[in-house]
Amino acid sequence: MMKRLFAASLVAVLTSASFAQTGSHSFPGGALMAGNADQFTAYCKTELDAANASIAKLKAMPKPRNTMAALKALDDANLALTNAGYRSGLAEEVEPDEAFRNAAGKCEQDASNLGTKISLDREVYDAIAGLDISKVDPATKYLVKQTLSEFRRSGVDRDDATRAKVQQLNDELTKIGQDFDRNISSGMRKATFTPEELDGLPADFIKAHPAGPNGKVTLETTYPNYGPFMKYAKSSEARHRFYIAYNQRAYPENIAVLKSLLDKRFELATLLGYKNWADYVTENKMIGSGKNAADFIQKITDASGARMKSDYAELLEVVRQDNPSATSINPWDSSYYSEKLRNTKYQFDSQSVRPYFEYARVKDGLFGIVSKMYGIQFKKATDAKVWHPSVEAYDVWDGQKLLGRIYLDMFPRANKYSHAANFFVTQGRAGTELQETALVCNFPDPAQGPALMEQRDVNTFFHEFGHTIHSLFSGQPKYASYNYQWDFIEAPSQMFEEWTENPTTLQLFAKHYQTGEVIPTDLVKKLKRSLQVGKGLGVRGQMSLAALSLDLHDRDPKDVDSDQMTKYVTEKYTPYPYVDGTHFQTAFTHLNGYSAIYYTYMWSLVIAKDLLTEFQKDGLMNPAVAMKYRRDVLEPGPSAPAGELIARFLGRPYNFKAYETWLNQTE
Repeated sequence: MMKRLFAASLVAVLTSASFAQTGSHSFPGGALMAGNADQFTAYCKTELDAANASIAKLKAMPKPRNTMAALKALDDANLALTNAGYRSGLAEEVEPDEAFRNAAGKCEQDASNLGTKISLDREVYDAIAGLDISKVDPATKYLVKQTLSEFRRSGVDRDDATRAKVQQLNDELTKIGQDFDRNISSGMRKATFTPEELDGLPADFIKAHPAGPNGKVTLETTYPNYGPFMKYAKSSEARHRFYIAYNQRAYPENIAVLKSLLDKRFELATLLGYKNWADYVTENKMIGSGKNAADFIQKITDASGARMKSDYAELLEVVRQDNPSATSINPWDSSYYSEKLRNTKYQFDSQSVRPYFEYARVKDGLFGIVSKMYGIQFKKATDAKVWHPSVEAYDVWDGQKLLGRIYLDMFPRANKYSHAANFFVTQGRAGTELQETALVCNFPDPAQGPALMEQRDVNTFFHEFGHTIHSLFSGQPKYASYNYQWDFIEAPSQMFEEWTENPTTLQLFAKHYQTGEVIPTDLVKKLKRSLQVGKGLGVRGQMSLAALSLDLHDRDPKDVDSDQMTKYVTEKYTPYPYVDGTHFQTAFTHLNGYSAIYYTYMWSLVIAKDLLTEFQKDGLMNPAVAMKYRRDVLEPGPSAPAGELIARFLGRPYNFKAYETWLNQTE
């Protein structure tokens, strides 16, 4: 997941940055995050003052305005706002100190408010619309076209009363979104188990979770706890309790918050002339409209129907080994019996690969693979200032050229973002700023013993690092004001997941944490085969989330009950029943950041599978293909329409064939 905040306009696309135009070896983002609340508040004021000054400079330019000077002034304002927003968004999710998180929330609100104000400033719009771009380069023409479009989408051409209402609604939406995310971070649940109910879980998991004075084991609903428990715990009753607890995170607080979010989005979209929020938010994406998004969801639903049915029938056979009269599968049993299916029919035990996936080895292997593919080096920045002792910083070099810095915040802690995402810290810009980006995950902590990862964790690590290298390579644009086409943003990261399944690439780093033995080829083949188990069910699960995301936003929310909507999409798109008393949507983090466009994961996967075909021709580690991909797709970033970049790399427009082949693959 690429974490970048949505807003109503180009100039209000926010999430983090720097004190000022700094030297090429300066990384102000991490230093700022290592400070305190008062310093952050002072920093925020500096950035907002700089944005206001740049806008004033633009307005004061004599007519006819110099095109490049005018664009530079607007870009300076965007850079200041973007950086303030980036750092605020990250600080709210990872800072240990509550006062700091509150200061960051205030900064994010103020930066968003100012961004919206600029996006509604008709004088600024007219200044950009009046520029002569007849002789500028294509990237600059694309920037101006995109900028003017986003100004119009924001409502800049509306009357004073409408613009004032747009400002109010955007301000309210920022605050509501903050509340939604904050409730998830603080809304973890706990479940209590007898030591016997941990039977089946890996020994290192059990050792890391001893019983308390009352003789019971208490588990928080974090990913490193929930995933293994649902896969390995033998007690169905215990899994049921943990399933309920996990799906009650941020409940009941976020029921009302989500309702407010939907109401305000609908009000804003209709005020701007759109039928609903889904139509508004999809208009500037590759997909183009809410209807197209719904049609795409239906296309994937139809394509995966047969595979889902065969997967479910296969899984039900395994359930009947324990319960011969079973006619359905409980959702809290699906992971457990999927693992049992891998064990029995496909002779693969997921725990058998965990000793080869020790966190430090996986990290070093990932760095090594990326270095070989793209010719870059990762050097640990031991003197870097960070926001928590467990955070590491690495400088990324391309020969003698410093590309930027990455931060790894990888282990669970209280009040920290509970999912996995790549956060921007500083928006790079050619000649002024180097990119800083933070990878925030929740993996097993080496401080608690051998940090043995699930294959799913390794997959997540590579996925999120796909975002990291995308942001780094695209981190020196001519302008900071470009907007990514968000339904492409997951494609590079999803494609990189393939490197966790291929024997050649996996054996570069998957070594036994005790013996150093390379993971056997036969075991990798079994692993790859096991990943085909339940693929159709997985796709349908993604479609239920995509439909929930879209359906909550493609209608007037006055009659929407989010619990009933969650129940409806669960039972429409998957064979599993909705479980009363659960409220998955209250902790569905994407409902804030992605709003109606969760479909982008599957849309991007279609693209990713087609991009992968170029790598499969001569091996995944072919540096010539990797460098072409870097130059054609990653480095241009949002400076051109995504479809153009894909066609440049493939030599043709992308299509559905590779995805369809993958969907029906069984070996």
